[in-house]
Amino acid sequence: MKKYTYILFLLFSFSCFAQSVNDYAYVIVPTKFQFQKKENDYRLNTLTKFNLEKYGFTAFYQTDNLGISYNDRCNYLAVDVKDDGNFLTTKLIITFTDCNNKVVFASKAGSSKEKDRKVAYVEALNEAFESVKALNYQYNGNKSALEVIAKPAEKQTVEVVKTDEKINPNQLFAQAISNGFQLVDTTPKVVLKMFKTSQTDYYTAVSDSKNGVVFKKNNEWFFEYYENDKLVSEKLDIKF
Repeated sequence: MKKYTYILFLLFSFSCFAQSVNDYAYVIVPTKFQFQKKENDYRLNTLTKFNLEKYGFTAFYQTDNLGISYNDRCNYLAVDVKDDGNFLTTKLIITFTDCNNKVVFASKAGSSKEKDRKVAYVEALNEAFESVKALNYQYNGNKSALEVIAKPAEKQTVEVVKTDEKINPNQLFAQAISNGFQLVDTTPKVVLKMFKTSQTDYYTAVSDSKNGVVFKKNNEWFFEYYENDKLVSEKLDIKF
């Protein structure tokens, strides 16, 4: 009997966590977790932000200039990754905490026995994110959102690109914004926004319908995102 009561308690707790997470419009990711020796060590911070956006969250880095005041603190969740492993096993747990440092949600531990730490941390983090995926997060509007989030469809001024050169119809033009660049086509229309990370030539990216990353590889730019749980990679022709 006690066993079944405990199981019911866990199910109830998990349900409450899911409802609580849905109260918040966005989450903040630190650039360095406590167990890391340097910022974005093993690229865990960019991977954390990428996975959050993959599962429907709007995520920002702690260092992003969002104009958050003290009064805004209770409108968002802080995300943390904790190392709970040992010498033989890498084990990571993802937590969401509110403005009172109360844990709103804690994932199941993701683990890996790979000897290569770089591989082990990524495997453990992705496994821990399965619990986050299971939340089926959807913002319910209970908390206030920053203006930058509340008005994503607001029209922006786009400079008309003038050139005498023959323009590639797929050419995109990078225009600087506060935290990165907006990519404009030849219409002109903003088709993608790229937000800076702590890594050179590596950006989180958002379009009208996709969240992903933009990065430079072998002097070429790529936009990668998930569609129907499959990784899609698009080559971009960007002129800065």
